[in-house]
Parts: sequence; C-alpha cells; structure tokens
Amino acid sequence: MFRAVVTAILALLLLAPAGAVAEPVRTPHVEAELVSARSAIVPGQPLTVALRLVMQRGWHTYWRNPGDSGLPTTIEWRLPAGLAAGPIQWPLPRALPVGPLLNYGYEGEVLLPVEIKVPSAFATGASATLSARADWLVCKEICIPEGADLALTLPVATHAESDAKWAVPIAAALAAVPQPLAGWRVESTAAGESVRLTLTAEGSRADPGTLYFFPFAEGSIEPAGRQLVAHDGATTTLTLPAAKQRTGTFTRLAGVLTASDGFGTQRAATIDVPVSGSLAPASARSASAQPLPESSTNGEAPLSLSLALLFAFVGGVLLNLMPCVFPVLSLKVLGFATHGESRAAVRRHGLAFAAGVIVSFWVLAAALFAFRGAGAQLGWGFQLQSPAVIATLAVLFFVLALNLSGVFEIRQVVPSAVAGWNARNAYINDALSGLLAVIIASPCSAPFMGAAVGYALSASATATWATFTALGLGMALPYVLLAMFPEWRTRLPKPGVWMVRLRQLLAFPLYASVIWLAWVLGAQLDNNAVARLGALLLLIAIALWAWQLRGRLVRVWRAGALVALVGAVLVGVPIFSPPANAESASARASADSGPWQRFSADRISQLAASGRPVFVDFTAAWCVTCQVNKQLVLNTDAVRAAFTLSGVTLVRADWTRRDPEIGSALAALGRSGVPVYVLYRPGKAPLLLPEVLQQRMILDALATL
Repeated sequence: MFRAVVTAILALLLLAPAGAVAEPVRTPHVEAELVSARSAIVPGQPLTVALRLVMQRGWHTYWRNPGDSGLPTTIEWRLPAGLAAGPIQWPLPRALPVGPLLNYGYEGEVLLPVEIKVPSAFATGASATLSARADWLVCKEICIPEGADLALTLPVATHAESDAKWAVPIAAALAAVPQPLAGWRVESTAAGESVRLTLTAEGSRADPGTLYFFPFAEGSIEPAGRQLVAHDGATTTLTLPAAKQRTGTFTRLAGVLTASDGFGTQRAATIDVPVSGSLAPASARSASAQPLPESSTNGEAPLSLSLALLFAFVGGVLLNLMPCVFPVLSLKVLGFATHGESRAAVRRHGLAFAAGVIVSFWVLAAALFAFRGAGAQLGWGFQLQSPAVIATLAVLFFVLALNLSGVFEIRQVVPSAVAGWNARNAYINDALSGLLAVIIASPCSAPFMGAAVGYALSASATATWATFTALGLGMALPYVLLAMFPEWRTRLPKPGVWMVRLRQLLAFPLYASVIWLAWVLGAQLDNNAVARLGALLLLIAIALWAWQLRGRLVRVWRAGALVALVGAVLVGVPIFSPPANAESASARASADSGPWQRFSADRISQLAASGRPVFVDFTAAWCVTCQVNKQLVLNTDAVRAAFTLSGVTLVRADWTRRDPEIGSALAALGRSGVPVYVLYRPGKAPLLLPEVLQQRMILDALATL
C-alpha cells in the first residue's frame, strides 16, 4: 500500500506542468510576483508577463507619472539571450488626493503587464527563467521604498495553453490599459497659464460627459489643479492648469483622458497632440518684505538644561521597554528574584549593574566627543548607518536569543577559567551586564530621547555629560529600586518550570529584532547581504549547538563546530567589509530651480564659515509631507520674503535617490528620514524645526538669527 501511494505521488509529479511556480515575495507592505498569461514560452510568439503587486489596506503604489509626489514602479529585466522585454503597459490609475496634493497610483492589487518578445529560433525542449528586479514606492501616511528580486521559470515548447490562473487577470489588466482615442479630432492650445484641450466628435457621437486628464509627463500639468469642462454641441473643451514648476519644453500634450460617459466603447483613451501657442513664464511670487515678529518660537519650546535632563531621564526609563532591551533586562530581574544572598548583597548587585549602565553611557558620550572633535556631528543611532554594526548587532541578538531558547548554555561554550572568574567576580559581572544592556539598547530610541540627545549634542560639554548621565540613571532606575526594596520577590511564585518558559518566551522579541536588523541591512546593501547574514546566523547556530554536545563523539562535534564557525567567518566577510564605493553609486538629484541651491556638505561649511545663515530642506519626491510643506509653507510669499529679508541662503538636499552625503548629514542631525528642516545660525547651534511646518514656525525661527 505504501509503495502504491509513493508511486502515485511520483506519477503526479512527473505529469505536472514543467513550469516552476515561484512563491510571491513579501515585503513589509507589498506582496510581489511575476505571473504569465501562458503556461510555456513558444518560439516566435510574444509572451505577456505581469508584475503583480498586492498592497496592504490603505497603502498605494504609483503610476508612470506619480503626480505631486511619489515614484513610479520600475522593472529591470535579466532575460535569457534572445528574449527582449518591452515597456510596462500601465493600466488606468486612480487619482489619490493627499491634503492639497494629488497623486496618481494604485491601491489593493495591480498587474503591470510587459510583453516579452521571443525569437523563432529560441530553443525548445528546455526551460527558461525570466528574472527581474522590481522597485516601488509604497505610501500611506509615510512612504517606504521597497523592492524585490523576482523570477519565473517556464518550459519552452512548440505550443502552450493559457495559464488557468493568470490568463484572465492579465487580460483584464491589458484591457485596462488605455488605447489611442478613436473617432474624435483633438487639438491643444496654450495660453497664459493654462492649456485648452478641444475634442470634436467625428460623426454622431454622444456627449462624453465629465472629462479628466492624467498627463504622462511630470512638470507639465498641475496634478491638483482644477480641470474645467465645457460642452458646445459636438465639441468638448477641457481647460487644464499648467504646472507651477514646469520642467522641459511644453510642445506636446500627452496622457490619458477619462470620460464619465465614455468615448463610445472607450472609457479611457490616450492622446498625444502638438500644443499651439505658448504659456506665460511661471509666475514669480512676490518677494516684498514682511515684518518679522518680535518674539519667536519655532513650534517646539527650546529645551533648557533642566528640561533636557528630565527628557533624558524619562527616555532612559522607557528605553527598558524596547523590544531588543526588555528580554535581557527581564532576565536580570529574574536573577534578583532568585538570589539567595542577603538584602545588602542584592543591593550591591543592583548598584553594580547601575554603575555599568552609567559608565557605558559615559563611554558613548566620550565616543561622540571624539567624533565631534574629528569634525563629525553625530547623534543617537549613528552607528546604524554602518552595515558592519547592523550585522554585529544581529549576531549578538541572535546568539542571546538562542541562549534564551535553550539551544546552548554560555557556561558550556566558554572556557572553565572564564566561567570560574565570572563566579568569583559577581559584581564585575553585574557591571558588564549593564554594559551589555546599553549595547543592545543602542539601536533603539525611546520617546523623549531624540530631543534630549539633540540638545546634548548641540550644547556644552558639561550639558552633554549631564544628559548622558541622566539617560543612564533613567535606564538603571528600575533595577536599583528592585534591588533596594526586595520585598517584591515574595510575590513571585517559587522557582520552577514557569521560569524556563518565561526565559524561552523572552527569546522571541530578540528574534524579531534580528528580523528588523536584517531588513535594515537589506536596505543599506542588497538582498545578497540579507542572504549572507542568514547563512552566517545559521552557521553560528550550528556551531553553538555542536560545541555543547557531549558523548563519545565530542571531538567530532567540536571539529564540526569549528568548521561551521570558519564558514560563518567566510560568509560574513563581505558584510563586515563592503566595498568602499558600495554606497556611492546613487547620483544626487538636483535641487529645484529658483532660489534653492543644491546640497553639499562643503558648501554648508563654506556658508557657515562666512557667517551666512543657511536653511536646509531635506526632502524627497516620494515624501508626501515634504511636498505639502513646500506648497503650504516654503513656497508662500510671506516665508520667501522673510528668507530674503534675513539674508538666508536656501539649500535643498533632495533624497529622492539614496545619497551617502545626504544620508550622513541626516544621521548627523539625529534623523533617519525626511522631511528634516534645519536652520544653521552663525555663532549658534543649528535649529531643527518640526516635520510638519507652519509659516509661524519659520518666521519665529528666523527671528532668532
């Protein structure tokens, strides 16, 4: 019977289609995969393959023209010799209003079809793998660049059936791709600050109803501008507002027209017509002087030393609740609970632990002083810009998690001399536990910490030392209190299995932290780095598991552990020592035309040395908040006049594409994303403004010059 079942399973496998079905790739907010309309590649016949994206509820990706903000999805193909991929055939997008802005994109699920040309001489009888790198920007309240390496393997045959699962969805996606408008004469005329699009029916055609136009080119038509429709018999006129910040010459009008009542059988159609006439130059905003307020506040009350110390202390207390810190410190609490020593001894253990925490924060402050003395301005979390640090923390968290899970015990893998020293020097061990707590807390940032550390790094040396001391006191406080008042131990159950289960449970937040760190590493380098990190962690787990095994084969197990450890080192070398130019390939995007200059760290230094105030806008095209702030605040007459009156040099750091120089500048400001707004004031500390701007914040900040 068993043999018959196995034979049947093998027969089914042999009779199954030869095409390999790749599993979808899941990023934090999108599921992505390549799907085919046919079950095989047929020489001489084009094949339609689609990139399928499924966004989480409330999130969206972008069309070929993203609108006021965003980035279009891109596909970079890696195909077998002879095959050639065409452009993405974009289905009709949706208008996605975001405050005063308007974007074009997709929600829910979208299939982006691409036609693959297959030559007649393409060899049959084998299989071919279609590989591609897809990148997209997915947004909700925030925007996150994501991407995936995808592959689809199909057999090559003389004929093929339609794919039962994907032929119909791909056909529907192709049907949603607008085709050229038929049965209408289209003309376009530019005048003033608008473009008039005139449609005249050829023959008897019904009124198309309300029209809406999606331009193909960015910087041609204002996405959020009002589009006016007028009907006059067989003629329909659509008046479009020209973009406020136009790019390139405006000689043709190309895009997609939608009609509420349709153009006959077409609900949406493409047009591409020449534009007669000319537009007026983009209107320059008035720069007349505006009176500045006498009092100033930038929307966030400037911190005093006492308030910074309070924020640092509270932030240090809350740091204990971070997912990467809580498990290890919980074990410290359990250690207090199971101590059989006197009350005085338990108190000494608590104080030793607190001393380790505080001294570690002092060491961190000294490191920051050293970096600042070398010319770098760094903030909390600066180390996360380094792939080597990310990988090291991932290894540390993973090893700690394996220990909590019971895969190995530390005393079994360290020399007996080390274990004996540890037992004889319990208080030093407590201090080292405090050091470990600070190390594993370094990737985390608790509420109130950002403002406190930002103040510390822009204030005097005394204030910096005081702030970091307050952070250490806050982090150590819960354990000092538990050690000073050990009565709480009487409320715990007697030591037993529950402690083992709790220890195992506390490993899972550390595993989650490892996953997060792997994601960060992938964003810094690539998917290969994530795979290497995974292999590194796997080999370390094998080494730790094998080393603690006992029995007659102990030497074999330990030899295997050493081999796994050597393999881990070899696998991890590219992560810990990436090429020097690994992060320098991204080209810096140019700043907008007008008064804004392109960002350069050298330029900022020159302006600061000359005594000129500088306002830097760290922004990106895919950052919706950045675009809203530009429209409602930075580009208003009052703010531009205030900048002019104050003699402020305007600099725009565009982070649309990854830029190491801009990334370093953001890290120096203690920020890891955009928007960030900073006013460099001669003789004063830089002034950071809130992420969501108001005109009053800018004017009050300028009053501090």
